[in-house]
Amino acid sequence: NAALAHYSPSNGSSQTLSAGEMYLFDTGGQYLDGTTDITRTVHWGEPTPLQKEAYTRVLMGNIDLSRLVFPSNTAGRTVESFARRALWDVGLNYGHGTGHGIGNFLSVHEWPVGFQYNNVPLAEGMFTSIEPGYYRDGEFGIRIEDVALVVEAQTKKPFLTFEVVSLVPYDRNLIDLSLLSPEQIQYLNSYYKRIREYVGPELQRQQLEEEYKWLQESTKP
Repeated sequence: NAALAHYSPSNGSSQTLSAGEMYLFDTGGQYLDGTTDITRTVHWGEPTPLQKEAYTRVLMGNIDLSRLVFPSNTAGRTVESFARRALWDVGLNYGHGTGHGIGNFLSVHEWPVGFQYNNVPLAEGMFTSIEPGYYRDGEFGIRIEDVALVVEAQTKKPFLTFEVVSLVPYDRNLIDLSLLSPEQIQYLNSYYKRIREYVGPELQRQQLEEEYKWLQESTKP
């Protein structure tokens, strides 16, 4: 059912999950100090070559936009295509927005931040989702969504970039490393190191040994 980007369940359309297919889960919660909105796609079996390539290209788009450095007062629509470029290279695309503002104990979809034509320019301190995807009708759906904070970049002039604050590994089973550039791999390794540093000690503090072991496996360089 994840082949439909905005699927709503009904008694007649629910399906039984199996290890032989992709599974997309869009998760989130409301907390006193913020709101989360994180989507991950996984495959517990053997993905097809198309599934693996499509997933990897979605991940490439997520990384390319997340690590982008851009001038202050840039509109989101100006940089949105960076999330689509790896898909466009092989004639693929997705039919929804690339991201939306995230409220601080407010709305999960918070106007007017985002990457569409009628969103305000990006500014330091804004939270937005970055969520490219790919959907093949009747077969499978892919989306990788992170929450990112707009921060000042380490440049001579005042430019901006994103700091991803969602600390959840991507599915190694679906990544085709041969498609990734050295810069994208470097970004992934840096991201995984940050996940280990922030999440690992908390899992140990809560004595969640199985979860800690999974985290270590999922964030290997």
